[in-house]
Amino acid sequence: MLVYQDLLTGDELLSDSFPYKEIQNGMLWEVEGKTLVQILLLRVEKKMGVDDQAVKVVDIVDTFRLQEQPAFDKKQFVTYMKRYIKLLTPKLDEEKQETFKKNIEGATKFLLSKLSDLQFFVGESMHDDGSLVFAYYKEGATDPTFLYFAYGLKEIKC
Repeated sequence: MLVYQDLLTGDELLSDSFPYKEIQNGMLWEVEGKTLVQILLLRVEKKMGVDDQAVKVVDIVDTFRLQEQPAFDKKQFVTYMKRYIKLLTPKLDEEKQETFKKNIEGATKFLLSKLSDLQFFVGESMHDDGSLVFAYYKEGATDPTFLYFAYGLKEIKC
């Protein structure tokens, strides 16, 4: 099994159990999420009985304990991207740095075009300097699609 960690924080963000498709010249990975219903058993003290409660969760968010963040406006997003690029670039080897620098602008513009539709997530540690994971609903979809910065992920064999 392969797990993909945030290169900056070490948070686990994805695994090979969730197939991805490369988009935006390989800068972003697109992953289809699924909404699941979990049944929680709650003990109700007064009745001394058990009640069932159904809760909807998204598989990727639940599995990797992603933490939703407030939405960004355009200025906040551009500021985040500048800082992210500055932090990530030195962690990449020379060849990846060149490709990253060449293509990250296109990926940023792509994300900016969807900004109002995006949900923002960070890894379990909730570290400010980590990769963001984005989710949105494609037209007519009932399950979210997630977007990851491919160059911000480190592959770990388990």
